Amino acid sequence: MRPEVGLQLQGRYQLVERIAVGGMGEVWKATDLRSGRAVAAKILRHELTGDEIFLSRLRAEARNSRGLRHPNLAVVLDSGERDGSGWIIMELVQGRALADIISEQGTMQPADILPVLAQVARALQVVHDSGVVHRDVKPSNILINREGLAKLTDFGISTGTHQRPLTATGMVMGTAQYLAPEQAMGSMATPAGDLYALGVIGYEALVGRRPFMGATQVDIAFAHVNQEVPPMPDSVPPEVRAVVMDLLEKKPAARPHSAREVARRLDRIVVNLPAESWDPRQAPTWVATGRAAANPGKGPASAPASSAGLNRGTAATSASAEASTVRTSSTSRRPGTPTVPAVGRLATTHRAAGTTGRHSTDRGLLGLRLEMWSWIVLAVVTTLVLALCLGTLAQARAVLGDGVLTSATPLKEAL
Repeated sequence: MRPEVGLQLQGRYQLVERIAVGGMGEVWKATDLRSGRAVAAKILRHELTGDEIFLSRLRAEARNSRGLRHPNLAVVLDSGERDGSGWIIMELVQGRALADIISEQGTMQPADILPVLAQVARALQVVHDSGVVHRDVKPSNILINREGLAKLTDFGISTGTHQRPLTATGMVMGTAQYLAPEQAMGSMATPAGDLYALGVIGYEALVGRRPFMGATQVDIAFAHVNQEVPPMPDSVPPEVRAVVMDLLEKKPAARPHSAREVARRLDRIVVNLPAESWDPRQAPTWVATGRAAANPGKGPASAPASSAGLNRGTAATSASAEASTVRTSSTSRRPGTPTVPAVGRLATTHRAAGTTGRHSTDRGLLGLRLEMWSWIVLAVVTTLVLALCLGTLAQARAVLGDGVLTSATPLKEAL
C-alpha cells in the first residue's frame, strides 16, 4: 500500500497531505470522515511493506502508547493493518519541533527551555508508570504548539514490560547523540536512560551544542561512555547547571530517581527565576516588598514617641530598625544573660508610640483604633439599655396612676 493523497484507511481516515518522513514511516495529515476532525496518520513506508520486523515494531508502538493519557503526550486514537502495511492514528499537534527552535535560536534562555523540560519530564513519568521506556527522547520528537504546550511523540522504538525483544543481541536502539552510556554498552533500557536523554536536550538548548560529538555514530556513542561532560558556561544559573549535570551522570543510580523529581526541581527553579535577564555572579537588584533596604553605614533609627504625624510606612521602618537593634544586642550578650524577645520589644514600642502596626488587628476605622471603637459601641449599647429601662418605668407609672380602684359608694353611705 503506497500512501497518497485521498487514500482512505479503514474507510474512515482520508489522507490530506504528508507532514514528515521518518526511518520507519511517513506522517500524514488526515481527516476523520466520521467526526470531521483533523488527525495525524503514521503509515509504514512503502518500501517496508510486508517486513514483519517493522510491522512488529509498529504494533508495539501502538500497544505501548494507546493507553497513555496526559496533556504532554500525543494521544493515540486508532491503529490498523492492510496488505502488509500498517498505520497508527493519533492526535494532530499543530506546532513546531523543539529541534527546529534550537536550530533557529542557537541557544535558549533558561526561562524558555526549563518549562519545556518540566513538561516532558511529567509526560515521561506517566510513560514510566505504565511500564514503558521511550528510548528515543530527542528534540525532534518534542512538538510545541502556539500556547507553549510540549507534546512527546514517536514511540517507534519504545519497549514495554514483558515485551519480546525486537532487536538482535548486541544491537543498540536509539539516537547516538542522546544515548545513555549503559544503553551504548548494550544494557537493557531503563527509565534512567530517558532522563539522561532529557539532560542532553537541556545541555544542547542552554549551551548551543551537544555535550558529545564525533565523526561517526559509534564515536558519539562511546564518547557518552568514556568522556566527561564538558562544563557548562557561567552564564547558565548554578541551579540549572546542577539539574542538567545530575541528569548526565554516567551511572544510572546517580541520576534523579524519577521523572517526577526532575519536573519538581525544574518547576521550583522556574518560579524563582527573575523576570529580567541577570548575571548569576552579581547580587540581585530587587528588594522584597514591604521591607526597607538596610543602611549599613548608620545605626538604628529612633523616632519620638509623641510624633502624631507618623504614617504606617514610618512605623514599619522604625519597627524594622528596632528589630535590628534587638538582634544585634542579643548576639553581643554573654552566655547565660537573659534577653527580651524582639517581638515583645516591638509590641511595647508600638503601644508606647501610639502608632498603628502592620498587623490586621492594629488597623482602625475612620482614624480610630479598634479599642476606641469597642468603647464607643459599649457606650451606645449602655445608653440604649438605660433609655429603654427609663421608658418602661415611665409607662408603668402611668398605668398605675390611671388604674387606682375607687369606690362608687359615697363616703357618707359608707360611714
